Amino acid sequence: MQFTFSAEVAGIRSDNNFNKPVVALESTIITHGMPYPQNLEVARAVEDVVRQAGAVPATIAILNGALHVGLDPTRLTDLAQSANVAKVSRADMAFVMAQGRTGATTVAATMIVANLVGIEVFATGGIGGVHRGAEMNFDISADLRELSLTPVIVVAAGPKAILDIPKTMEVLETYGVPVIAYGQDVMPAFWSSTSDVPAPLRSDSAAEIAAGLRARQALGVSGGQLIANPVPQIAEIPASEISPLIKQAIYEADQGGISAKDVTPFLLNRIFELTDGKSLTTNIALIKNNAKLAAQIAISCHNLPKT
Repeated sequence: MQFTFSAEVAGIRSDNNFNKPVVALESTIITHGMPYPQNLEVARAVEDVVRQAGAVPATIAILNGALHVGLDPTRLTDLAQSANVAKVSRADMAFVMAQGRTGATTVAATMIVANLVGIEVFATGGIGGVHRGAEMNFDISADLRELSLTPVIVVAAGPKAILDIPKTMEVLETYGVPVIAYGQDVMPAFWSSTSDVPAPLRSDSAAEIAAGLRARQALGVSGGQLIANPVPQIAEIPASEISPLIKQAIYEADQGGISAKDVTPFLLNRIFELTDGKSLTTNIALIKNNAKLAAQIAISCHNLPKT
């Protein structure tokens, strides 16, 4: 498999290894998360957070059928301005590549590519999961199964709040995925720092999280770890405020016949409208917060070689 590395990432790679800690970043947030030029500004800012924390950012994307690990400034700008970009996951990533198309990687796809090149830590906003009403439509994100298969630590602000968080947690438990809340005993809920869902595990240090991955690898157990990192309270939208708006957006999606991959973008955009843009401000704050923690974990992993 051929990869195209950015100059920054290529500069720290030798003998198929990295001599500095690296954090993978997804590209769906650029192409499907917000409009240009804000998407470019946020992508640059998140990469800078990783650098300032002592690691190297590697934004992952498919450009004209080629897998890119790290995007040079020109390519990042081009992607931010691109239209008709495919949103790719495990099921369709290879076919989009075969067609020579451009695709933005979801959590699952980003994990796959990160693992192929030896990146152990990935920062995102929130993971996909079990959608509300899944008992009727079986709408369950491929992210959950990927977490059980691919040995990458994913730092997120929990499952997206538009999802059924208790059912998402049940599926993660069934798949044997360690879900670790950072610094608290309950799960965060994306825009809200807390929820009423207890966290299965808790950690208060990046070093402990890295040690957990190494222990899992030593046991020969597949999969990674989900680190549920709460959004800073100063930037959160309390659950009491956001929950009614989520229910309204979900009702409108149902009435409009929105389904499959179109559900999440519709809901996020509608909630953006209903909160007068506050949800996006919170989203940006949490992804930066996740990028910082991911860099700290990447440094700990880099300093704790595999045995």
